[in-house]
Amino acid sequence: MQAGGLAVAAQVCDIRDEDAVNRLFDFVIERFGPLDFLVNNAGGQFPQAALDMSSKGWRAVVDTNLTGAWLMMQSAARRWTAQARGGAIVNIVAACGRGMPGIAHTSAARAGVINFTKTAAIEWAPHKIRVNCVAPGVVDTAGLEVYPAEARARFALANPQKAFGDPWDIAQMVAFLGCDATKFMTGATVEMDGGGALWGDLWTIDRPNYFAPSAGVDS
Repeated sequence: MQAGGLAVAAQVCDIRDEDAVNRLFDFVIERFGPLDFLVNNAGGQFPQAALDMSSKGWRAVVDTNLTGAWLMMQSAARRWTAQARGGAIVNIVAACGRGMPGIAHTSAARAGVINFTKTAAIEWAPHKIRVNCVAPGVVDTAGLEVYPAEARARFALANPQKAFGDPWDIAQMVAFLGCDATKFMTGATVEMDGGGALWGDLWTIDRPNYFAPSAGVDS
């Protein structure tokens, strides 16, 4: 595909499969030449209470969001070090510092990505490889449709701006972290959540009555 003077290509890849990941990078490099920038934005989850979550559901999300991200990072970094050239990686995670009720599997996986980003940033600094994260809050995409209507109705109230982000907000930050303007930045996580990490109450499943404002208060 060609648009705006830029060539674009697509390749199907299961990022949980190490061989498939390596084939993806071989395809990209053969098609476009040396790799400069990796954006790890594949992932997914489904809302479910932690008590009800099966081990199969847990593994499906963790294998994609954590192991898949790692395999992509490692494959890129190995190619850069073999060629004695640097590069930049941005991992799309989630604003999970306060926990994520209803999606414990992805909360654990995203926190793992944030932590191994910090570790890789140190280990790979001698190779001139930068690694950072972008942690979106509630962003208005079709992905929100997997959550219950009651939960979605409260999403925009979970940050002090009382608003949703949009994909362009995230894209601009990703591009910023991949350019020379941030060449002195590595191991960081940029939260783009309308301030939700500072203030807010985000449930991706129906909130138990226990957490209602009047619960447990004697009248």
